[in-house]
Amino acid sequence: MSIADNKKAFHDYFIEEKFEAGLVLEGWEVKAIRANRVQLKEAYVVVKNGSVYLIGCHISPLLSASTHILPDPTRSRKLLLHASEINKLIGKTERAGFTLVPLNMHFSKGRIKLDIGLAKGKKQHDKRASEKDREWEREKQRIVRSAQR
Repeated sequence: MSIADNKKAFHDYFIEEKFEAGLVLEGWEVKAIRANRVQLKEAYVVVKNGSVYLIGCHISPLLSASTHILPDPTRSRKLLLHASEINKLIGKTERAGFTLVPLNMHFSKGRIKLDIGLAKGKKQHDKRASEKDREWEREKQRIVRSAQR
């Protein structure tokens, strides 16, 4: 079940490969995510010191959050991946000019997971071409529907 999608990622990048990662979260963050108070739009993923971090993801605290905790909505959150996956991501991002983008936050077996994509940036003309293709697919569907009536 999807919680939050990063639709802008598919518009701005070619997604080459996807990985599913766990998140290290605090209790108030889990409650807020279950209440759909999360945004991935401005977020990005970086590799630091052999660990992968989600930066810029905004999780709005609930009003009923505990008084003895000072919630930080945009703190860096560690992502949990296998060592082989981390090594693969490090190699691709350093050598091949790829970047890491958060794609989708969802529940998997009661846990909150994040899909991250190994992506290459799109140029402006690529964005226009994909928009044109999407419009043409939509138009074809309209033509088929009207022909069936």
